[in-house]
This record gives sequence, C-alpha cells and structure tokens, in this order.
Amino acid sequence: MVLSGPSGVGKTTLSERLRAEFPLFSYSVSATTRPPRTGEEHGRDYFFLSQEEFEKGIREGGFAEYAAVFGNLYGTPKKVLLEAMAKGRVPLLDVDVQGAESLRSNGFGGVYIFILPPSIEDLRARLDRRGTKRTELDRRVAEAEREMQSAARYDYRVVNDDLDRTYRELREILKKEIPGLVPQEQPA
Repeated sequence: MVLSGPSGVGKTTLSERLRAEFPLFSYSVSATTRPPRTGEEHGRDYFFLSQEEFEKGIREGGFAEYAAVFGNLYGTPKKVLLEAMAKGRVPLLDVDVQGAESLRSNGFGGVYIFILPPSIEDLRARLDRRGTKRTELDRRVAEAEREMQSAARYDYRVVNDDLDRTYRELREILKKEIPGLVPQEQPA
C-alpha cells in the first residue's frame, strides 16, 4: 500500500494509526541522505545513509524506488519490501509522487492513495506550525502544488480536512481493497 501527498499533509500520522490497528501492515522504513531530525533513529524512522552509501545502493539495484527531494536522496530498499512480504505482511509505504511513479514503473502493484490538504493555505499553516523555516516554506508549498497535479493518477484521493474522518475513509478503502483485513484485538 502506497500513501503519497505533500509534505505536512498527515501521511506519517495516518500510516502510524493504520499500523497500530492492523498488524498485517509492515512499515517500510525508507533510506535518506538527509541528517536525522531531533528524536529520529536510524533503522526506525529512516536508514540514514551517506551520499556514497546511497549511490552504491543505486548502482547495485538495491532500491525499489528512489528520488532526489529537497536536495537529499530518498528511497525504498527492496530488501525491506521483500522481507515484509516473505512474512505475509503488506508493506505500507509513505513516498512522494516521484517514488510512487517509480514503484509503478518498476512493477510494484498495490493500492495507491493520495492524501490531499483541504487547501494550499491549510498546508502552509501546517508546515509553519511544524517549524519549517521561512526560506523552505515557499519551496515546499510550490512543490506541494506540483505534486497535487499528480493526484488523479492514484487509485484513491482522500482530503485530510479532519484526521479522524480521513482515517475512517482510509479504513473503508482498505477494507474494500484487502479482503480479510482484521484489526488487532484491543485489550479488554
């Protein structure tokens, strides 16, 4: 399952909720050349690689997809996907538009869902609350506008105007697309 959408739209929060409720999903940890943010851990949030390590992985065919985003490289290691599928789990990927296109062109099927903000102004406010630097804010908003033009190429488009409502809509899509999807037992 692939979730895409602009930076700050809520993909990570939605994917965390899905994984907490449905143990069938396996989070696909991406690799990146960007430095870790406060609180991020190697192997949990991302595989933080040097430029050289990442480029070696590209040369060796180690990525299902990769792209340059905001001056850094991001990619999905094939090994992560194959290990999850070997265990009977569904990889859950949080990738940008370039990554989703690359996955499709590399033959990775699945359910592709684009998460949209209610408006570009709302997205700008979310990025601002997240602490995005002013110099980067305009660039990210322009990139979001460009990415949103690709939303029509996805199987589903969901507007994240209310996190709980958006999550319920996402759950309904997944129940329809993945027969037998069962939530994790909740403690009594």
